[in-house]
Amino acid sequence: MDDSQPQFLEVGAGTRRRRVAYRRRGGKGPELLWLSGFLSDVASTKATAIAEWAAEQGLAMMRFDYSGHGLSGGDLLNASIGDWLEESMAVWELMGGGPRIVIGSSMGGWIALLLARHLARQGRSDELAGLVLIAPAFDMTETLMWRELPQAAKDEIAAKGVTCVPSAYADPYPITRHLIEEGRAHLLEGHPFDPGCPVRILQGMRDPDVPWRHAVALVDLLDGADVELTLIKEGDHRLSAPGDLERLTATIATLVLRAR
Repeated sequence: MDDSQPQFLEVGAGTRRRRVAYRRRGGKGPELLWLSGFLSDVASTKATAIAEWAAEQGLAMMRFDYSGHGLSGGDLLNASIGDWLEESMAVWELMGGGPRIVIGSSMGGWIALLLARHLARQGRSDELAGLVLIAPAFDMTETLMWRELPQAAKDEIAAKGVTCVPSAYADPYPITRHLIEEGRAHLLEGHPFDPGCPVRILQGMRDPDVPWRHAVALVDLLDGADVELTLIKEGDHRLSAPGDLERLTATIATLVLRAR
């Protein structure tokens, strides 16, 4: 099995049914699952670099596009954290097999934590061999979006259901009332939990999107004893420079060895 061509998975029911594109490469375990950030996809620099590294190591890897992203179906204006979590859980079930390592970037870090909490509640934490979180934007719809929006943008969401905000990386992007309101059902703040596996957090201190203190707050939120936070003094949000990618793959490699 290789990931040269995307495959598709149907997720959801009725009017919420959507076609999710994924790429999966076979290999040795533990299998890696990549979870992208908001507005990112499996063709991003980090996702591609990790996929290439995994192939060199002979490791199995799964990556997919959230609905409204990349090659997947669905409309971003109708999508939510709950949708993307549902898709992540569906992909997890598709993977099956032994313990897996989840790598989540930015919003993908939040989704990874929600997936870990879901598995813990089902008594399935043994399926997780580790979490690697890059600038994890947990609770981002509330703490990093809604609380930071100017009042004019909040008023526009109230009146029109959506506002567009400028991006340092691409064109302005939409924030919908549905994204904000549905996201409140998945907030982690104030609800500590044990993910039941080693957690490794990589966080740039020059990150304009996810402040490094946000990552420190996450360390306090996680009840598990095996949680490590690495602060990169000159690191930005993407952490996709060559040195950052080397640090990332080295972090993953350490957890791979522990899982064997």
